[in-house]
Amino acid sequence: MSRLELDPTGERFGGLPIWGWKTAPDGLATRDQLRREGLRPACGQQVVGQIRWRSSKARHDGGIREAYLYRKAEAVPIGELTEARARGLEAAMRRRRTCRTCRTERPYYISTRLGECTTCADGLADAA
Repeated sequence: MSRLELDPTGERFGGLPIWGWKTAPDGLATRDQLRREGLRPACGQQVVGQIRWRSSKARHDGGIREAYLYRKAEAVPIGELTEARARGLEAAMRRRRTCRTCRTERPYYISTRLGECTTCADGLADAA
């Protein structure tokens, strides 16, 4: 789709209304907009519309970007960071900093492309 096709009534594209940038009705928001307000779509909350806009960041699809819209009134607060969740996140970050080869925890995240710390990837661990 290279043209910016809008359908505020939802008649042409299967019943899903499509608005342009900053033209959606009040009370609707994208996931990013909800997150900025400390909200998220509720479990099972239906998409009620879509926005489309031209962007140089979208090199595919003719430079058109899209985002789904949800009703703010049905959104729920983002869950709090509990101690258990914080421990889980810390463990995950520790795993990302630990080299699979030498099992050393590094002060940086290990490259997923290399799969090991820069010392092991350069072969310097064997030379030492």
